[in-house]
Amino acid sequence: MEKASSILASVFGSREPVASATVATIFVYPIKSCRGISVPRACITSTGLRWDRQWLVVNSKGRAYTQRVEQTLALVEIELPIDAFREDWEPNDISYMVIKAPQMEPLKIPLNREHAAIDDISVWEWSGSALDEGNEAFEWFTKYLGKPSRLVRFNTVSEIRAVDPDYAQGYKTAFSDGFPFLLASQGSFNSVNELLEEPLSVNRFRANIIVDGCDPFSEDLWKEIKINKLTFCGVKLCARCKVPTINQENGSVGNEPTQTLMKFRSDHALHLKEKKGKVFFGQNLICKDSLSPTGRGKSIAVGDPVCVLQKYPSYADAPV
Repeated sequence: MEKASSILASVFGSREPVASATVATIFVYPIKSCRGISVPRACITSTGLRWDRQWLVVNSKGRAYTQRVEQTLALVEIELPIDAFREDWEPNDISYMVIKAPQMEPLKIPLNREHAAIDDISVWEWSGSALDEGNEAFEWFTKYLGKPSRLVRFNTVSEIRAVDPDYAQGYKTAFSDGFPFLLASQGSFNSVNELLEEPLSVNRFRANIIVDGCDPFSEDLWKEIKINKLTFCGVKLCARCKVPTINQENGSVGNEPTQTLMKFRSDHALHLKEKKGKVFFGQNLICKDSLSPTGRGKSIAVGDPVCVLQKYPSYADAPV
């Protein structure tokens, strides 16, 4: 059968899409604006990768802290149980998220406990209730940031944070900036580094999925791709804020890579249909299969082939 299929494919052409790239790295960022975790595999949920941006640090008014204002969040490290990224894993009474930072004792957050919901939590355009992680977390982040700060978890039971329907109707996210997944290529990152006097780490761009093996910036025009039988759609080029200029190792702020990106990755340089003086790096994604009922096989792994099913004809056609 395999031989017959091979002969037919050679004569009539195979209908199987050809891999354009491979998943090289997967990052999950449990607490928004804190350090990510590089994982070999991640499960797909209705709001993105499991555990991604499920927690948020907020001020006394419930407003989100991000690295744009609190650069020292870049130094906060997160650890989750090694089994937390298995498809069939569920937390028990001894499952913890461990949070570490310079000059701070480790903080252990139980992953399986009852929470009190608090109202008036906001991140960008969204506001609603979230689950309070308690006084110990409040005291830890208050001491670390030097101002009243509380750790909250997204309330998946009662809250929905919808993706902008102008880009993707019916999809949702948790505490990400606006979309459930961000993809970039190693080739694009290498191209930027070649133009810089001092190379930067890939963690500056805080992507979830880094692929390799494709041409630099080819991901910009990926309209529909398949990874491990899951279909993802590129719905909006990622306009970059201040965060890529923040050194993720020490929290210091510089001008790069934004200064260099302005020369060839601005909306003017790319001839995008909307020109607002922004720079772009990476592609925001939604996963079509995230809307289906939870089941086995809804995960991606390092080494998975990335097959491009559809492309935008040009940058002028790419959503921004």
